[in-house]
Amino acid sequence: MNTLTCGFIGLGLIGGSIARAVRTAYPKARLIAYDIREDSLHLALQEQVLDEICPAINTAFGDCDYIFLCAPVSCNDENLLTLKQYLSPHTILTDVGSVKTGIHRQVEALGLQGQFIGGHSMTGSERIGYQNSKASLLENTYYILTPSDTVPEQKLHSYRSLVEAMGAIPLILSYQEHDFVTAAISHLPHVVAASLVNLVRDADSESGIMKMVAAGGFKDITRIASSSPVMWQQICLTNRENISLLLKQYINCLTEISAKIDTEAADTLYDFFDSARQYRESFINTSSGPIKTEYVLTVDIADRPGSIAAIATLLAAHDISIKNIGINHNRELAEGALRIEFHEKEAVEKAVSALTAQGYVIRTRRPS
Repeated sequence: MNTLTCGFIGLGLIGGSIARAVRTAYPKARLIAYDIREDSLHLALQEQVLDEICPAINTAFGDCDYIFLCAPVSCNDENLLTLKQYLSPHTILTDVGSVKTGIHRQVEALGLQGQFIGGHSMTGSERIGYQNSKASLLENTYYILTPSDTVPEQKLHSYRSLVEAMGAIPLILSYQEHDFVTAAISHLPHVVAASLVNLVRDADSESGIMKMVAAGGFKDITRIASSSPVMWQQICLTNRENISLLLKQYINCLTEISAKIDTEAADTLYDFFDSARQYRESFINTSSGPIKTEYVLTVDIADRPGSIAAIATLLAAHDISIKNIGINHNRELAEGALRIEFHEKEAVEKAVSALTAQGYVIRTRRPS
């Protein structure tokens, strides 16, 4: 069996995570990459994730079984033009973008649709860059494949097998359906979260009371407003039609519920919240998706010096890594409440066990 060869044009968070996952699944695979950030390439080579660094898009990519386009979307036109002269007919060409219409049209214009299968791992992180990549980012996440109409079935089957080997769950959609789905479950929520934050900012008093007491539910539903403004600017521009359509529907929904509140339509208001609750609870309990699950617990603490240090020491003694830790300043959950965020679900379970064994009271925990 020939050695699997994968090329990466761009090696940031997602490209790096895919490269790590391929290396884990196929230790003998040959991985090459080109990126304008040479420090990322050298780190990947040092970590033995890569076998070869390419100084440019060159003939080395002609030997690849897969080529992942992982550079910013704005670079795809130029990269594809350069790559085309070296591309082998057997190569499966793919990308990692969260909007698919543009890349499919570019590929079709270049006559490469017979070997292009769009790819989008429904995962992410608030951190960026290769240095924050990890193979586990793909585990048990949906990995959407958007094959061009003329791609041979064997190429699609091979790519599905690669996705499964990386620990992800392949899901095949047309690129049009992909862009509508992601507009609804990812792109629109980011617009809504940013709008809500801006609304509170504009409605707040000069003394900043709203900002001071904002916690709990408000921080949960607006967390994604902290995402990269450049990335979301580009997503809104490249998936404009779908986002605009769904945003108009959402505005109509808000207008309708506003009218029901004005008229004190109690039964309708109950049905509104109850139907949302039931549908929300029907969701699959998994971290898959473009808006990642937070692994968080909130624990009561005594309001005295050393309380936080005692918990941190206890968790460290149990080899539990903490992602973030902080106090709920408005004490909305308890007299004293410490919010602890972890990198993974297993760490939450271990922390709950360790803390409760020492008599600590856990007030809230996620995922739920």
